[in-house]
Amino acid sequence: MTKFSDLNLNTKVLKAIDEAGYETPTPIQAGAIPPALEGRDVLGIAQTGTGKTASFTLPLITMLARGRARARMPRSLVLCPTRELAAQVAENFDTYAKHVKLSKALLIGGVSFKEQDILIDKGVDVLIATPGRLLDHFERGKLILNDVKVMVVDEADRMLDMGFIPDIERIFGLTPFTRQTLFFSATMAPEIERITNTFLSNPERIEVARQATASETIEQCVVMFKGSRKDREASEKRKALRMLIDAEGETCSNAIIFCNRKTDVDIVAKSLTKYGYDAAPIHGDLDQSHRTRTLDGFRAGSLRFLVASDVAARGLDVPAVSHVFNFDVPGHAEDYVHRIGRTGRAGRNGKAIMICVPRDERNFDDIEKLIQKEIPRIENPLGTVKSENKNGPKDAAEDTPKAKRAPRTTRSTKTGSAPVETVEQPVDTTAEQPKPTLARNRSSSSRGRSSNRDDRTGNRVVGLGDHTPSFIELSFDERRTG
Repeated sequence: MTKFSDLNLNTKVLKAIDEAGYETPTPIQAGAIPPALEGRDVLGIAQTGTGKTASFTLPLITMLARGRARARMPRSLVLCPTRELAAQVAENFDTYAKHVKLSKALLIGGVSFKEQDILIDKGVDVLIATPGRLLDHFERGKLILNDVKVMVVDEADRMLDMGFIPDIERIFGLTPFTRQTLFFSATMAPEIERITNTFLSNPERIEVARQATASETIEQCVVMFKGSRKDREASEKRKALRMLIDAEGETCSNAIIFCNRKTDVDIVAKSLTKYGYDAAPIHGDLDQSHRTRTLDGFRAGSLRFLVASDVAARGLDVPAVSHVFNFDVPGHAEDYVHRIGRTGRAGRNGKAIMICVPRDERNFDDIEKLIQKEIPRIENPLGTVKSENKNGPKDAAEDTPKAKRAPRTTRSTKTGSAPVETVEQPVDTTAEQPKPTLARNRSSSSRGRSSNRDDRTGNRVVGLGDHTPSFIELSFDERRTG
């Protein structure tokens, strides 16, 4: 079995690895580190949670141990799709480079440009950045990329999803042609393949496991959920989530709950907090300091439930997440793999539970096709939902705001008053306009009003009344000849 000591890493790096408690590299690390140290381009394809970060951090520190950075000219560049992932790479760098005198700078949004400029002006060995903030500094004339010797692109597939590919291509063009490139991705979409063919030179390809597969240590299940009524689906779905959490008991020591929309992240987090669950939201609209505090609390164990958008789905290393709840079925099947990859890391057991509503069943089918297995169904914790009761106005009133109910009640109960909308005016029986009369009768019936309508004289109108169009009384042959 390969050990880190067999990989020709710097002795000071090996010391830091030992102090961190690691001895044996993961498959992606064992495959990527040797060619990286030889100066070759590397294309690493591995699912999340396999140790990709260390597979480029360790050789990078070893290669940069000699030499000195110049002002505004970083010696290496690491590109990450999100602030959180960039911050995590910076933490890894601090862990493994603590015995090596190397400097770094972290260029992410939510942090003052001035503070970042000061670090760049001093000269940095490792520049860790998100594409947008890096280009901002470059366009301000604060950054020169002519001395980049090693460029790392992490989570390239996520870059594609977030629309960063044009920025990545531009950054490639700003760096020297002679640079070494380390390129990592969980999947190889056609666009990613095109970029690697364009900017990588005869790379060593290391592919670990099948593309976009879930770890075998993760127990997966799904609830096929249907609300009792459309207007109650959201609240019942949140109740189902709470019941699923409760059903896991003490085994659910902590969990990440994923939602597709930022607004739902806030709503679910607020709902959980309301019912006594220790939860907090994290998504791209929150300021960086708030996101950092939330993540630190979750990592430290002071926060039990992290309600997140996909900003936290990839690359974040929270060592011991017992559960992942997909409150929403992700729109892209690959995102499911990345989400549930937050649990079951480093050989630990984990559990992933998903709630699927009828409108998401197509996306759910795509997930099963991607992972090439059927996800076990579990019972709806709310039990079998009752069909909508159209004759139950009491229940409807409980879910409808009072301000919106009042006009409906007035129109449905006061048949003698004239409605505001012109299309709902009473039928004028004196006007010979049969087709509009028919349309109005149908419209009134569809709104649940009584079909036994009275004319203005108080006489009951049966069917079309006395104004039956003459053509209706004709036979089909008479109409054709007519």
